[in-house]
Amino acid sequence: MTPHTWDLRAPGVLPLPSGRLVRGRGLGRPLPPGPEPDFGVYLLGRRPPEMPWETFWVRWADFWLPSSHTTARRALGEAWDRAAGERVELACSGGRGRTGTALACLAVLDGVPAEEAVAYVREHYHDGAVETPWQKRYVRRFPARF
Repeated sequence: MTPHTWDLRAPGVLPLPSGRLVRGRGLGRPLPPGPEPDFGVYLLGRRPPEMPWETFWVRWADFWLPSSHTTARRALGEAWDRAAGERVELACSGGRGRTGTALACLAVLDGVPAEEAVAYVREHYHDGAVETPWQKRYVRRFPARF
């Protein structure tokens, strides 16, 4: 493990098929023990709190979809790129719906077929990830490449 990746055993860490590790979490819970992220994507209806690391805010109301698909795609593409050598986390309030949806989109970027990405995240991150039918549809339609 390089100094800027997650420990696979740490809470919320999702291993992608390429070997990249990303952490999902709920901002409503305390910061997990261990190293801080190098970069975070925050999926919230309002601006996230200040963090001591670099962040990207995607306006995304609870139980819905991102307000800008272009912004979401840009943020998730950057998260996937940076996860190759940095500690990247994705988070919403609870860490399940929006976070699970975003993690499933990262799985698509990592080569998981879009039709299988929700199941992948439910198996490797949390069985309740991706909460609504429209979030599932968003993942199925998420472009692997621009």
